[in-house]
Amino acid sequence: MKNTAVNTARLLIIDDDRELGEMLKEYLQPEQFVVDACLSGEDGIDVLRGGNHDVVILDIMLPGMNGLEVLKQIRDMSDIPTIMLTAKGDDVDRILGLELGADDYLAKPFNPRELLARLKATLRRAPTSSTIASRLAVGDIELDIKALKVIAGSESIRLTGTEFELLRCLAEAPGDIVSKDDLSNRALGRRHMPYDRSIDTHMSNVRRKLGDAGVANPSIQNRRGVGYSLLVEE
Repeated sequence: MKNTAVNTARLLIIDDDRELGEMLKEYLQPEQFVVDACLSGEDGIDVLRGGNHDVVILDIMLPGMNGLEVLKQIRDMSDIPTIMLTAKGDDVDRILGLELGADDYLAKPFNPRELLARLKATLRRAPTSSTIASRLAVGDIELDIKALKVIAGSESIRLTGTEFELLRCLAEAPGDIVSKDDLSNRALGRRHMPYDRSIDTHMSNVRRKLGDAGVANPSIQNRRGVGYSLLVEE
């Protein structure tokens, strides 16, 4: 992923709506974004292989290779922050996108100011060369704050920026219950809304990835109706 230390970010829009792409270019370029656009998933994947972008906006309803398949291929080769564009009220595709590793989502039609806010929140979680080196050990894992990596023994566990930030929130106060409001504000840059399953889906991804790596300590506990906590066995 390209470094954003000069306060500009290179954005790739993958959406077959040419007019939307042009509108977003016009809106985002004055906000320190260099904007490129692809009209198909296949072209978008080819461009991303160059490793020259910092963040992706990906439409789920693409012709040919749909957005979910594109996201799978993106996650096979990169942890680049990705925001999905979904149809209004399409909860199934939204949840599938989050399960596949999207950092956030936005339903069409949307206000460009809301998209800008989500982009800035997503990029704040991305590692940069100016990040202060720091590590946080909890149970059998260690969080590398600079590189946004989780280390278990000699194995590195790949998390998206959003997943890492959620785990970090819990790891900074092991045993304490962290509310969904606090988790959403910190990891997604927005307040938690009723019936929004984003936090639950991201947490499920973190649990699965820790389990796949054989990590049993710490364990993520769901405090139903309240939030989450990280249980660490001494």
